[in-house]
Amino acid sequence: MKGIVFNLLEVVVSKEHGEDAWEGLLEEAGSQGAYTSLGSYPDEELLRLVAAAARVSGRSQDEVLRGFGKSAMPLLAERYPQFFETQSSAYAFLLTLNDIIHPEVRKIYPGADVPVFDFDTPSPNVLLMGYRSQRRLCALAQGFVQGVAAHYRETLSFEHLQCMHDGDEKCSFQITLYRADGGDAAAR
Repeated sequence: MKGIVFNLLEVVVSKEHGEDAWEGLLEEAGSQGAYTSLGSYPDEELLRLVAAAARVSGRSQDEVLRGFGKSAMPLLAERYPQFFETQSSAYAFLLTLNDIIHPEVRKIYPGADVPVFDFDTPSPNVLLMGYRSQRRLCALAQGFVQGVAAHYRETLSFEHLQCMHDGDEKCSFQITLYRADGGDAAAR
């Protein structure tokens, strides 16, 4: 996993719980904590940090991952505004993941192993999204989707229809997005 993920986690933990919380989390996880954004680290390192955060906070690992994903999105929007400014809604943004965002991620972070998504758009505010990744971090993907909706000032309903953790070949999500005024998020 690329170091940028660890850097984002450090910022989120420090911002929400203080610098000491990050140091405590590293100690609890038995991690060194020296991550460079372009470096590559074993996936197990992130999983140890997530497990430690779950133990310390009393939340499940999925809750930790969802919270991290949602809290990391404003940081990503700040660092990479070009990905966000060209889209007018979360719906439109999510549809760019495979064709625009992930190819750019691979340019910035060579060797990045990004998930693959498939999409079906049954209505203007409903998105059926498939998620495939050997990491099986579907809770993190959900948090990122929640963060994207918040970025565009939209609300969402998120339903996890199928899950790799249950033996399915991919995770399937049904995402219904609404603008703050209650209208269809995609209708802009």
